[in-house]
Amino acid sequence: MQTKKCQVLVIGAGPGGYVAAIRAGQLGLSTIIVEGEKAGGTCLIRGCIPSKALIHAAHRFHDLAKHSAKDGHMGISIPGPAELSMPGMVGWKDDIVDKLNKGVEHLMKSAGVELVHGWAEFQDAKTVKVGTGKDAIIIEGENVILANGSIPIELPFMKFDNNVISSREALSLEKLPEHIVVVGGGYIGLELGVTYRMLGSDVTIVEAMDSILPIFDKELRRPLELFVKKNKIKVHTGVFAKGAEAMKNGKTKLFFVDKNAKDSTEPQELIADKILVTVGRKPNSAALNPTGVAIDERGFVKVNDRCETNMRGVYAIGDVCNSGEMLAHVASFQGEMVAEIIAGKKRAYDPVAVPAIVFTEPEIVSVGLSPEEAKEAGHPIIIGKFPLAANGRSLTQEAEKTGGFVRVTAREDDHRILGIQAVGTHVSELVGEWTLALEMGALLEDIAGTIHAHPTMTEMTHEAVLATLGHAIHIA
Repeated sequence: MQTKKCQVLVIGAGPGGYVAAIRAGQLGLSTIIVEGEKAGGTCLIRGCIPSKALIHAAHRFHDLAKHSAKDGHMGISIPGPAELSMPGMVGWKDDIVDKLNKGVEHLMKSAGVELVHGWAEFQDAKTVKVGTGKDAIIIEGENVILANGSIPIELPFMKFDNNVISSREALSLEKLPEHIVVVGGGYIGLELGVTYRMLGSDVTIVEAMDSILPIFDKELRRPLELFVKKNKIKVHTGVFAKGAEAMKNGKTKLFFVDKNAKDSTEPQELIADKILVTVGRKPNSAALNPTGVAIDERGFVKVNDRCETNMRGVYAIGDVCNSGEMLAHVASFQGEMVAEIIAGKKRAYDPVAVPAIVFTEPEIVSVGLSPEEAKEAGHPIIIGKFPLAANGRSLTQEAEKTGGFVRVTAREDDHRILGIQAVGTHVSELVGEWTLALEMGALLEDIAGTIHAHPTMTEMTHEAVLATLGHAIHIA
């Protein structure tokens, strides 16, 4: 049995863990990171990156249908409909993942970080065992960063199997389902549901709340709801899934009832090739019992604004901790922050705004407060909107067809920007400027007085700000 010691021990090489390890290595701290699967974690290996690859491929496949129609599209015609190979598409996605995985491993190596492959078994808060028998490695860290991430929530009455799947399996299907039912109308369910519809599957969404994507306001949801309706995605809202039953023909039957139904109510049925369960994720904290770190009633590790746990020298970041949203970019930010704290720098997690993006068609983006949230917080507000249909670059990319817009909310008295939201094709690429604006306390006049390049979609930010001030140029 081998023993290793280090200044920083990182558990989990996801977007929080590997960033923490790289930054610790850059700061001259001896660092070991332990990962049971591939470096990159859920986001890179089986989440954010592979899902966006499939979304892009689905868009490409969907758009080709326009060119195969009579008279084509844009003056471009192809002789017949495009053909889909699911193994080929999944293989292309996997190539991207492999490239990024190797890139992460190279970056860690370049920073002097040692990567240990295997599952960490905690002996105490600062000691883990990796492997078994004579090949086992005991690793002791002066400081430990818990970056265990999260796992999909499994419904107790509908266990995962060959046909009842999580988002992980949905990203690697070798055969296109004829009909896929999505249980959960949040961002993961909608992203994958829209993707499979564009690939040609019939899609049905079952959601307990009264609308899909209930975290967003009605105005933001409206263009997506229109896309869903136009593309014949069936939606059942206000209903509870009650269970699933395998059928002899290889399909699966889903049972669901109205959320206000009496116990005696006969459930409705849907027959599907695959049932995709996307009802949320939970912290992957079950293995932390031997550490003594405090965990709340939902399973999240309790931390302060420095991501410190109740155990001295033990930190928790990303999805496993109770600070910040369960987003990859939050985990990365916290990982870098904690590495610098260990190195003696003064840092704290106190962002003004955290961007949230839903990669549906159209995309939905939000930074800061919505108009309703701003009102509820007591702010006197002014609002401005600018449609994609009035932006030249949007038209050249056919991004205006979704009926999207950029919306700015600011204080009426001092013009401080409180929030920016948008819905539309490609709008996710605009979010950097918005987040920076809020973080720096920008006023409407700061953006109004900034030259934005033409022709770009960033001009919509400028125009939406001008609209908030009451004098947009390119809308009447």
